[in-house]
Amino acid sequence: MLASSLTPKESVIYVSKQIENHFPDGDHQEFRLQTEKVIEKVFQRIERCFVKIKSRYYRNHNDEVYFNHLNGDHYCSFLYLLSNELYKLGDENAASKAFLLNKTMFGIDAFYSIELPEVFLFIHPLGTIVGNASYSDYLVIYQGVTIGSLIDGKYPNFSEKTIVYSNSSVLGDCNFGENCIVGARSYLIDTDLEDNQIALGNYPDNRIIENKKPTIDYYFHLD
Repeated sequence: MLASSLTPKESVIYVSKQIENHFPDGDHQEFRLQTEKVIEKVFQRIERCFVKIKSRYYRNHNDEVYFNHLNGDHYCSFLYLLSNELYKLGDENAASKAFLLNKTMFGIDAFYSIELPEVFLFIHPLGTIVGNASYSDYLVIYQGVTIGSLIDGKYPNFSEKTIVYSNSSVLGDCNFGENCIVGARSYLIDTDLEDNQIALGNYPDNRIIENKKPTIDYYFHLD
């Protein structure tokens, strides 16, 4: 069971006050009512995600899976999930506010309509843009990452066990197999990776090497 620094009810009050402070349009009570409708789903998704993460920062002193609203990576994930659930509820106004609060607090652009997988991990994702790609479980995204399209509107497709390291970009019609890594400060355009490969360097001169180590095991408890 998920342990947390705030209960779902307390979380609704907490985030609603933040929304009121950042968006003083007099509509915060409606945001709170809508958030009450989805908060249990948000906490369920947090638990399903966090239970797979190995980092000690996702456990409390009793070794329980733990959501800490004062851990930036935790709260960043919470705000994305909240915005996504509000969007699915059909309230784009409330979803926009949760998305923009996330962008304001953590400098991340994770739009409410994108579908991140059940199991993902943001690692201090300041300056990260998570575009409308196709994502799969056991996804790790660091700071300064850009995932998006070119003018043709084609987005990347990521299979399971993908790590995108800091200050790298994956743009356009990129198709990744399982257990792939994008190296720090690498730049990919319309580049495919087969299973167990690492992409380094800048397009069009990327260097593709074999991923010989189970690096993803460092981050997640795999099924």
